Amino acid sequence: MYYYRYENSEVSCCYKYLMFSYNIIFWLAGAAFIAAGFWAWSEKGVLLDLTQVTRLHGFDPVWLVLVVGGITFILGFAGCVGALRENICLLKFFSGVIGLIFFLELTAAVLAVVFQSQVREWINDFFLQNIRSYRDDIDLQNLIDSLQKMNQCCGAKDPNDWDENLYFNCNMTNRSRESCGVPFSCCISDPTDLVINTQCGYDVRKKKEDWANHIHTKGCITALEDWLPRNLYTVAIVFVVISLLQVNS
Repeated sequence: MYYYRYENSEVSCCYKYLMFSYNIIFWLAGAAFIAAGFWAWSEKGVLLDLTQVTRLHGFDPVWLVLVVGGITFILGFAGCVGALRENICLLKFFSGVIGLIFFLELTAAVLAVVFQSQVREWINDFFLQNIRSYRDDIDLQNLIDSLQKMNQCCGAKDPNDWDENLYFNCNMTNRSRESCGVPFSCCISDPTDLVINTQCGYDVRKKKEDWANHIHTKGCITALEDWLPRNLYTVAIVFVVISLLQVNS
C-alpha cells in the first residue's frame, strides 16, 4: 500500500481561515439569537407551560428570533467546521442552503411585485389577526406599538380596525375602560412630554371629527406604501449587500 503526502493543502490557507472567521460571527450571532429567544420565553413563563405557544392566535415575535437564530447557527456551524476541516459535505450543505435562501428571497421579491393586491390583502389580514391578539402577548404588543409609533400610523387601514380587538371595540356591551379607544402608540405625541400618557387613546374613536387632533389617522399599510418609494435606494442597497454576501459565501 502506498501513501501519498501532499505538500500543500487543497484549499488556500488564507481563504480557509477567512471563511472560518466570516462564519464564526454568524455562528455566535445565531447562538445569541437562540439564547435571547429562550430568555424571552422564560420571562413570559412559556417554558413552564408550553401550551401557551399554541394558545396565542397572533404572531409571537420570539418565533422569528428562534427561527432566524436556528438557521444562522446551523449555517455558521457548517461553514466554520467545513472550512476548518475542509469537509466537502458540510461545505456543500452550506453553499446549497445559502443558494436556496437566495432563490427564495428572489422569488418572494418577484411575487410581491407581480401580485401586489394579493400581498396587500394578506398583510391587511395578518395585521388584523394580530390586532385581535394585541393584549395576549407582551412581545406582540410591543411590536405593534413600535410599528405604529415609528410610522405614525394606527391600525391596518385606519383607527377603526381596533374594533377587531376585544378590549378596544365600540360594542355597547363592552365594559372595558379602553372601549372605543386605541393604544397609546396611535396618539400624536407632544415632544415636551416627559412621561408617556398611556391613556391618551381612551374614548378617542367616539368622535371621528376629533381624530386628527389626537391620533394618527393613516393606516400602517398606507404608511408602509408611502415609506417604500421614499427609501427605495436604501432598500435596494440592503438587498444587494445581502445578496452579495450570500453569493460570496
